[in-house]
Amino acid sequence: MLPLLISALVATALAGALLTSQVSGGATVFFSIAGSAVTFFLVGFLVRKKMSPLQSEFQQSMQAAQGRMKRKVQQFQNKPGGNVKQIQRQLEMDQKAMCKEGLEFTKRLEPFRKWSLFTGRQIATMRLQFYYQLKEFDKVDEILATCGFLRGPMMIDPTAAAMRMARCYQNDDLAGAERVFKRRIRWAWGDRGTLLYGLMSWIYVKVGDPDEARRVLLKAKKATGDDMFTRNWEHLSNDCEKSFSNAGLGDAWYSLHLENPPAPKQQRMRGNGRNPRGF
Repeated sequence: MLPLLISALVATALAGALLTSQVSGGATVFFSIAGSAVTFFLVGFLVRKKMSPLQSEFQQSMQAAQGRMKRKVQQFQNKPGGNVKQIQRQLEMDQKAMCKEGLEFTKRLEPFRKWSLFTGRQIATMRLQFYYQLKEFDKVDEILATCGFLRGPMMIDPTAAAMRMARCYQNDDLAGAERVFKRRIRWAWGDRGTLLYGLMSWIYVKVGDPDEARRVLLKAKKATGDDMFTRNWEHLSNDCEKSFSNAGLGDAWYSLHLENPPAPKQQRMRGNGRNPRGF
């Protein structure tokens, strides 16, 4: 990583200059370390300053795309008689276009990778989420295979961690999903753990272990206070596994592509189709 190399060179140059000036050993060490630290943080500051406009542009682009999709859904809901399948196809096309635009944007961040280790991990995290939404799971698995200490995508974001858990489940790796859950739920305070609790309990139900699902739901109730977990716990306690539902998690749940979202609802027409007044 270039900032570390530059900092080391600065420290070496300072140490050499101070030793030549016959400065004491303690002062030489102190000023060399201080010069190295100042250089490292200065380079990091300059890199973040250059990246900031790109990140703002990306956020604005994604927000604009999401806003257009929401407006289409609202227009469909307010206009009776629309074609449900047609609006679903339009939304799918819009989402694909948004994800592909995001993938293209990550290429603009590549030059910063050599300046920051975390930039590389940020790029990997973004690509993980975009490929997941495009359902290109082979590429998702390739990115997840790079996970390790200070490598691969960052699992701090609950959505990224949930995607990894979902891929473990789809690849018949229950133990892998459990490891990711236990590791990440420790850092997901409050409602940040809602998606992870919902997914882990759903996985236990799917693999035929409702007892473990109930244990997860008990922890989820205490940690988040979400009524959905209370309802699901009651369903499992009454042997009503078919009533178990994570629909209350909304788009965050359906974005994992484990279940299909419900079709957008329309306002009902009053009267007959020819005359809205019913005459």
